[in-house]
Amino acid sequence: MSKTITLIMTGASGAQYGLRLLEQLLALQCKVYLLLSRPALLVINTETDYKVPARAAEIAAYFTHLYQASAGQLTVFEREQWMAPIASGSAVADATVVCPCTTATLSAIACGSSRNLIERAADVTLKERKKLILVVRETPFSEIHLENMLKLARMGAVIMPANPGFYFRPQSIDDLVDFMVARVLDHLDLKHQVQPRWGAPTQELADTFPANHLSGND
Repeated sequence: MSKTITLIMTGASGAQYGLRLLEQLLALQCKVYLLLSRPALLVINTETDYKVPARAAEIAAYFTHLYQASAGQLTVFEREQWMAPIASGSAVADATVVCPCTTATLSAIACGSSRNLIERAADVTLKERKKLILVVRETPFSEIHLENMLKLARMGAVIMPANPGFYFRPQSIDDLVDFMVARVLDHLDLKHQVQPRWGAPTQELADTFPANHLSGND
């Protein structure tokens, strides 16, 4: 397996970002440690057609089957599972992504509260100088949110608000989701084919997107 990635999904709107990222990480043969907050489960079951179970083992089986992952590739931890490897710097993942990230989680990480495994995993990632990516999903941002993001950016975290671009002429919600997922994968240094690169040869763009994405004749 290429890398070990901790993926944390919290209760912000935008569950599609986290689910698509999970799918791609597994497809790219990463080992994934997954944590879902209770509000995240509610949001997934509200915003999508998925009906994700509540227990960690059942969640792992559900997504392993859904995304056709290899046996043992996906591990799901409970919020209070303090013996999980990601609770310690001696077994920290190569990178941690919080996607989507609530402003409450942003605040908890910024002040290092570590009250549960979600917060602890992010805290360990920072202290071990590993990559931490926060896909914050909120608008507008208050001064508190901006100060927390600035504080974490100065610590080395990558602040990546869920702001998809439109220059590639998206034709669906899936296109917008893929824009953000591609950017996260780029920052994880994972090679992917989710979207073409800016300035890519015309044929590469044509092979990826229908002609009406590029022609300007929509």
